[in-house]
Amino acid sequence: MLDFEGVLLAGLAEDGGLYVPETWPQISTRDIAAMAGRPYAEVAARVMRPFIGAALEADAFTEIVRESYAGFAHRAVAPLRQLGDGEWLLELFHGPTFAFKDLALQLLGRLFDHVLAKRKAALTIVVATSGDTGSAAIEACRGRGALRIFVLHPKGRVSEVQRRQMTTVAEDNVHNLAIEGTFDDCQALVKAMFDDADFRRKHRLSAMNSMNWARVMAQTVYYFSAAVALGAPARKVAFSVPTGNFGDVYAGYAAARMGLPIAQLIVATNRNDILARFFENGEYRLAPVAPTMSPSMDIQISSNFERLLFDLYDGDAKEVRKRMGDLHAKDGFEVGHNQFKAVRAAFDAASVDEESTLAAIASEWRDAGLLVDPHTAVGIAAGRARRKSESAPLVCLATAHPAKFPDAVERATGQRPEPPRALAEIMAREERYEVLPNDLASVQSYLAARC
Repeated sequence: MLDFEGVLLAGLAEDGGLYVPETWPQISTRDIAAMAGRPYAEVAARVMRPFIGAALEADAFTEIVRESYAGFAHRAVAPLRQLGDGEWLLELFHGPTFAFKDLALQLLGRLFDHVLAKRKAALTIVVATSGDTGSAAIEACRGRGALRIFVLHPKGRVSEVQRRQMTTVAEDNVHNLAIEGTFDDCQALVKAMFDDADFRRKHRLSAMNSMNWARVMAQTVYYFSAAVALGAPARKVAFSVPTGNFGDVYAGYAAARMGLPIAQLIVATNRNDILARFFENGEYRLAPVAPTMSPSMDIQISSNFERLLFDLYDGDAKEVRKRMGDLHAKDGFEVGHNQFKAVRAAFDAASVDEESTLAAIASEWRDAGLLVDPHTAVGIAAGRARRKSESAPLVCLATAHPAKFPDAVERATGQRPEPPRALAEIMAREERYEVLPNDLASVQSYLAARC
C-alpha cells in the first residue's frame, strides 16, 4: 500500500495494475450542502483533501489547488449552462487547452512539481492520448525542469487542432510521437513500458493518463460542484458522460461512492460501443476501432474499467486478473450475475452513431443557438435517450470547445466555430513530432536516447 505521494509518482502499480483507495472517504450531507456558493477551488480542496492524508500540508495543498484553477477563462471554472427544461450543460473546456482534461492535469503538473522539488528528483512522464489528454498533459509539464514528457498519439486519428496543440509546443522537455496504429496501440505501448521493470526504474517513468489515480481524484470535484449548484444533497442529479477510456464517468461513480446523491450515471459512447454493449449484456468484447468525428472516444480497451471490476468483485484481485487476462487472450470476458446486477444499478448507457451525433449538434444550434463539439453531442443524445426521470436535473458534460472540431460542427450546422485566440495561433506555428511504428523496441529506443 502506498500513500498519496507514492501513488502520484508511480502512476501505475509495478504489476501493471491500477491504484484505488483502500476505502472510499465519506463526505456528509452537511459538508456537501456547505459547498453551495463556494468557489470551485475551495470545493476542490474540500473534496480531495481526504485522499491526500498527511502527504501534503493542508495550507500547501490549498494553495496548489488555488493556483491550478486561477488561470481558467471562466470565473466559475466549470460553469453550468441551461439547455432546456431540466437539462444543463457542464462546460469543462475553459482551461488552457479547451478540454476537460485541464481540470485534472493543471493540478497534477503542480503536484508533481511540489513533490519532486521536496525530493530533489526528476520524472519522465509517458502519456498515450486519443486527442485531449496529450495537449493538457503537455501544458501542465512544459518548461518544468523536473519533468520530461513523451506523448504518444495515433497517427492520423486525432483532429488537426488536437494534433497541433501538442506538436507546436517548443519547450525542450516536450516530445511528441505519432504512432502508426490506434489509441489502444498507444496505450498498450505505454503499459508495456511500465511493465518493463528495468526500463521503468532506469528512466523513472510516471503517468498522467487517467491510469494515474490523482487524475480520477481531481475529476470527482466537478460532479460535486455541479450537483450542489442544482440542489444537492437535497435533490439528486443525473449525469450523462461522453467517455472512451471510462475515466471521466468513473470519477462520477467515485463521487457517488463518496456520498454524492447521484440519480443516474449515463455512459455515452460513439459507434465504438464496447462500453454500451457491456452495460447492456454484461459482456466486454473487443471489436475493431472505427474512426469517428469524436476521436477521443475511438477506444476499445478502456483502462479505467479495471477499477470498476475491482469494486464489482469486492476487491478480489484474482477475479480481476482472470478477466483482464481473458480480454487479452480471448478478446473479451463476461461478469457474473451478481456483478451485472450491480452494474445495471449503477450505470445506464447508450451508443450514438455518426448521423445522430450530427443531428444533436444541429439541434442545439437550431433550438438553443449553441455550438457543441461532437463528443458533447454524443453525451447530449445519450442523456436524452436514457434519462429515467424528469424530476432529477440532467447534466451533460461538455468535454471540449467546439472550435477543436470545427469540421464536424460546420458540417452539422453550416457554422464554423470561432476559435479562441490561443487555438487560432497554433495553426501558423511549426510542428515538431516523430512518426514511429507500433513497436515497443522503437519507442523505448527513442525515449532512452532523450532521457
